[in-house]
Amino acid sequence: MSTTFPFRFDPRYRPALALLGVRPSTARVVVGQGEVRVRFGPWRVRADLADVVAVEPGGPYRWWKVIGPHLSLADGGVTFGTSVAAGVCLRFRRPVPALLPGGLLRHPGVTVTVADPPALTRALTTP
Repeated sequence: MSTTFPFRFDPRYRPALALLGVRPSTARVVVGQGEVRVRFGPWRVRADLADVVAVEPGGPYRWWKVIGPHLSLADGGVTFGTSVAAGVCLRFRRPVPALLPGGLLRHPGVTVTVADPPALTRALTTP
């Protein structure tokens, strides 16, 4: 069984995100069947649940650091953001491809601004 977690969309940023192909119908996190899958418009992340080594709540954020797809210069992580309210950072044992095609760039973590961060945290940390 899989559980889907939609992203929280701040109305102020919806038009800009839509230009990138990021809409409520194309943005979600799915946990189940031994894996976690993130879709953020044309970007995708897929990892085995066993590779998720940490789940950290975050936010609130500054809009210029979170809205849209972002690469963190501090740690190489990726952020897929649709809201400044709150999010969840997933850290991986093995870095995952996300921003560039072909796995050219791999990320040790992904931050997602889902509508219900505590529920996503529970789904990823409950055995």
